[in-house]
Amino acid sequence: MNKSSSTVRASRVRVQAPARLHMGFLDLNGGLGRRFGSVGLALDPISTVLWAEPHSEVLVEGDAPERAPRVAGQMLAQLGHPGGIRLHFESMIPEHVGLGSGTQLALAVGAAISHLYGLDWDTARVAHQLDRGARSGIGVGAFDHGGFLLDGGRGEADRPPPLLSRLDFPETWSTVLILDRTERGLHGAAELQAFRDLPQFPADTAAHLCRVALMQLLPAIREQDLALFARAIWSLQTAVGDHFAPAQQGRFSSPAVASLLEQAAAEGLPAGQSSWGPTGFVVQPDRAGAERYCERLGGQVPELEFLICRGRNTGAEVLVEHAQRLASS
Repeated sequence: MNKSSSTVRASRVRVQAPARLHMGFLDLNGGLGRRFGSVGLALDPISTVLWAEPHSEVLVEGDAPERAPRVAGQMLAQLGHPGGIRLHFESMIPEHVGLGSGTQLALAVGAAISHLYGLDWDTARVAHQLDRGARSGIGVGAFDHGGFLLDGGRGEADRPPPLLSRLDFPETWSTVLILDRTERGLHGAAELQAFRDLPQFPADTAAHLCRVALMQLLPAIREQDLALFARAIWSLQTAVGDHFAPAQQGRFSSPAVASLLEQAAAEGLPAGQSSWGPTGFVVQPDRAGAERYCERLGGQVPELEFLICRGRNTGAEVLVEHAQRLASS
């Protein structure tokens, strides 16, 4: 960070960071020099919301995850900043269910610190400093822009994958999340071990999925073609899910969710699992269809929860209060 004669400082910052669906990888083979390549969607209304104020130490309050103080401390240490931060959490994206809670927590805390202490750090830099975005750029894209996102995979450079496409998700489509509270998706050391242990992903399958993304997935979003979107998403989900099956005991990690996803796909609806799951998603053509779907299945599978969301076509909201200019030492 470059020092100047003065620093812009805020007395309080509010950050709302949206949840996201990670709908699959395009190239787990990596034979062309880039690996992964992801597609995903920012969601509304699930989000992490926090207030932040300068403080002499790291103080965390409210509905906060255990790792929040560590994330804040890591960011402050990267800055070499002697002060701290007071964080109050109003809400949190559920952890380890495939909705991007870890990345959005890191980006929200990083954005708050950046605004409080007068930095000019973009989201990609915050993600890099906090060890987020190692495989996917969807979380960074959701924070910055919202919408339906496609990234270009991880290359040799040590930075998050670049965002290649960002499209508005159709406003009328409703996304039903299927939540299995008895399961947790792979994360941490177990996730890293799974990637090390999985076999080589076939190059021809990766080539096919990249073709599906370019010739079906993106056009389906642009033209609001739900049937084409369903076929494209299912091609991605089955190929990647079957590859990950040894690590998650099946194409999808929750058997109860898997049954509903297979049924929805057979009915021609876009369906799949987000990240390592266990959360599934089914896209309905409108809100009324989503409500009927939840009402019909809620009584049949009471062990599962259903939540209607919509695609969020804007990124995170950052509200800065009472900015003032203070002399720096």
